[in-house]
Amino acid sequence: MTKLNHVLLAGVVALACTSCRAEKEADYQVIPLPQEASLTQEKPFLLSKSVSITYPEGNALLKRNAEFLSGYIRQSTGYAPRVKALKEGETVKNAIGLGLDADIADKEGYTLTTTSEGIRINGRTENGVFYGCQTLRKSIPAAAQGADISIPAGNIKDEPRFAYRGMHLDVCRHFFPLEFVKEYIDLLALHNMNTFHWHLTDDQGWRIEIKKYPKLTEIGSMRNRTVIGKARSGEYDNTPYGGFYTQEQAKEIVKYAQERYITVIPEVDLPGHMLAALAAYPDMGCTGGPYEVSPDWGIFEDVLCIGNEKTMQFLEDVMAEITEIFPSRFVHIGGDEAPRSRWAKCPKCQARIQAEGLKADKRHTAEDRLQSYCMTRIERFLNSKGRQIIGWDEILEGDVAPNATVMSWRGTSGGIKAARLGHDVIMTPNVYCYFDYFQTADTKDEPLGIGGYVPVEKVYSLDPTASLTDEQAKHILGAQANLWTEYIATTEHVEYMVLPRMAALAEVQWTQPEKKDYADFTRRLPRLMEIYQRDGMNYAKHIFDIQAEFTTTQEETEEGNGAVVATLHTIDNAPVYYTLDGTEPTTASQRYNGTGIAIRQSADLRAVAIRPEGRSKVIARSIDFNKATFRPIELTGTQPAPKYAFKGAATLVDGMSGNDNYATGDWLGFIDGDVTAVIDLGSPTGNATAGNTAGLPEIKRVATHAVVDMSAWIAGCTGLTVSVSDDNKSFREVASKDFPAETDSRKKAVESYGITFEPVKARYVKVLIKRTPALPKGHPGEGKIPFLFIDEIVVE
Repeated sequence: MTKLNHVLLAGVVALACTSCRAEKEADYQVIPLPQEASLTQEKPFLLSKSVSITYPEGNALLKRNAEFLSGYIRQSTGYAPRVKALKEGETVKNAIGLGLDADIADKEGYTLTTTSEGIRINGRTENGVFYGCQTLRKSIPAAAQGADISIPAGNIKDEPRFAYRGMHLDVCRHFFPLEFVKEYIDLLALHNMNTFHWHLTDDQGWRIEIKKYPKLTEIGSMRNRTVIGKARSGEYDNTPYGGFYTQEQAKEIVKYAQERYITVIPEVDLPGHMLAALAAYPDMGCTGGPYEVSPDWGIFEDVLCIGNEKTMQFLEDVMAEITEIFPSRFVHIGGDEAPRSRWAKCPKCQARIQAEGLKADKRHTAEDRLQSYCMTRIERFLNSKGRQIIGWDEILEGDVAPNATVMSWRGTSGGIKAARLGHDVIMTPNVYCYFDYFQTADTKDEPLGIGGYVPVEKVYSLDPTASLTDEQAKHILGAQANLWTEYIATTEHVEYMVLPRMAALAEVQWTQPEKKDYADFTRRLPRLMEIYQRDGMNYAKHIFDIQAEFTTTQEETEEGNGAVVATLHTIDNAPVYYTLDGTEPTTASQRYNGTGIAIRQSADLRAVAIRPEGRSKVIARSIDFNKATFRPIELTGTQPAPKYAFKGAATLVDGMSGNDNYATGDWLGFIDGDVTAVIDLGSPTGNATAGNTAGLPEIKRVATHAVVDMSAWIAGCTGLTVSVSDDNKSFREVASKDFPAETDSRKKAVESYGITFEPVKARYVKVLIKRTPALPKGHPGEGKIPFLFIDEIVVE
C-alpha cells in the first residue's frame, strides 16, 4: 500500500479532531442499511455524559446488551453511559432504553425510536435489541472524544433478509491466536452477522484438541516446513509451523461469540483434506503411508480409507467430542476435493463397495457412492446427537445425505440445484464470496494471493436467490464469505482481505434487494471505515482508487471501426487527470470531464485522482488496435464456461489485453474442446466480390494470448490454424503451427502465440486455437483436462 493510503481516508471522510467542537451529529446512513428509516421534525436527542442506558431488571441478556452499547459509545466519545436496571413500570428520561416487544414479527427484528427525551430500542428478542444497538453505534461518529452527540429524531423498523449471515475463517493453512479470533468475531458483530464458520482441520494442520486421539495435535498440528511463493513452487522455508486450540480455548470462543449472538459452526473436513490426521494415524489411510502434514497447498490423493471400520469409528469419536465443544445445530463436514483414486485401488474400500451394494451408473462411479456412504453415515451419527450436517456442494456428486444443508462454493449452480432438490442452501459462490481472491484487477502491488478477482462491487452484486422460484428461494438460508489462508499468514493480512468487503456482504445478507444501491452504499461506506481506522484495522482502500469502466463502440466512422470508451469515477468525485501517451498524469494533464474518453487509436491510458491529501494510485490500461479490433466475431463451436464468459466473444477483439489474473473479465475461459473464432474484417471499399479481392484487407499474421497458471489447472495453447474466406462459407487454410504443451507444473505467466504467413487478402478469418489436451505428468491433476483462457486475437 502506498503512503497516501495511510492518510487518504482522513481527508476523504474528514476524521475529526477530538477537540475542535463540543457537539457532533449522528445520522442513520449506516451499513447494513435498515429496511425502514424516517426522520421527524422534533428536536434531536443529545447524547452526553449524563445519559444512562436502561434495561428491565432481571434480564441478564439485555443487561449485557446495555453494557456492550455503553462500551461502544465509550470507544467513540471517551465516556461510557451508566447502565441502570429499571423495575417494572419505572421510567427514566434522558436515557437509552432497551426492551422487548412481542409484536415485532422477526426474531432478529428491532425498532429504534428517537425523540428529544430519549432513545428506545426494542426487539422481539434480545438478539434484535443487539442489532438495534449496532445501528445506533454506527450512527455515532467514530471519533468524537469528549463531544456531545446530536442524534436526529426519527423511527427505524428493521429486520434481516436472511437468517444465516456468516463469515468463515481458515486457521489450518495459517494459525491465528485466540485473541485475534475474538477480534474477528467482533467484526462479525459490527456487520450484523450471526454465524462464524471455523475451518479447523485440513491437510496443512489439525487445529482442535481431540482427547481420544492426542496425536492429532501432537503430530497433526505441526508441519515441518511451508512452501515459499505459489503452491508447488518446489521451494520451502524448512521452518516448523503449527498451533492448535485446546478444547477449553474453543469453548471460550464459543462463549465469546454467544455473548454477541453469533453461532460458531466447526468444520472437520472429511474424507479428503485429511493428511494431518493421516500423519498422526497412518493406518487410517488406504496405503498406510508414510504421510506427512502437508507443507504445500492443493488437493492430494491420500484421503481417509472408508473401507476401514477403524476410520469410521475415528470419525464418530471425533464428532462426539466436537459436539461436546460446539453446541451449534450445524456441524460442517466438508466433503469437497476428495479424489477417488486411492479408493479405486484399495481392497478394503472395494470390499466396502461390494458389501454395501454401491453401484456405478451414468452419472456416478461406485467410488462417488462410497463418499456418499461416508457422508450419510456421519450424518446419521450427528443426527443421533441432535445435530445436522453442512457439506460443500461436492456432496451433490453422489447420493446426497438426505438432511444435508449444502454450502454452494463453485459458483451458484450447486446451490440452485440443491434448492430445487429441496435441500437447504447457504450461498458462498467463489466468484462473489471468496475473500482470499484479489480485490483489484491491478495486482502488481498486492500481496501474493491465490488469484481470482472479487472487488467490493462484485460482492455487493450478489443476490443469493437469483434464478429461483419463490418456493425454491425459501431453501436459501443465507450467504457467507470464505477466507482461505494459504497466502494469508498474518492477522493484518486477514483484516486487509476482509475489510471493507465484509461491509458489502453485510448488506447482501441483511438488506432487501430493492433497497440496495451500490452508489449509495459507497457514500455510506466511509462512515463505517472511520470505525476501522479508529480501531487500527488494516483495511483495504481500493474503494478510493479510480474506478474505470471500458466499453466499446463498433460503428464504422471516418476515423476507423470504433472506439474504446473509458469512463472514470471516484466515490468522492475527486478531480481526475489523464494522459494517453503513457506518461505520468499531473494537474497539468488533461482533466477528465465525466463524459467518457473515446479512444480510436492505440494508446496507453494513465489516470490519477488528485486530492489535497495526495495522489491516488495511477490506473494504467493499454489499448492496441489491429485489423480485428471491434470487428464482428463469432465463436462457432466451443463456448466459454458460463462462469468465465464475461462479455462474450467481443472480449477477444476489444483492443485490451489482460494481465495474469484470469478472473478480471479480460479473458474467456474454456473447458471443453478447441476454440474456433470467425472474425469479419469487413470490406472498407464496399466493392469486393467473390474472386475480386481489391477492397479486402491484406493480412499476414495472427496471434493470441493465453494465461498459464498451472496451479489453477490452466494451461496454454498448443496450436493455431488460420483459414480465410470471402463468403464465410468456404474457407481455405493458409497457415498452421503447433506449440509444445506446458510441462512445468509450477508455471504462471501470460504466453503469446503467433503465426506468420504469406500475405493474403480476405474478409473472413477463421482462427482455430488448440487447447492443451491434458495436464502433464507430475501435476496433481495429471491427465485431467485443463482450462484454456484466451484473450485478444490480433490480425495484422
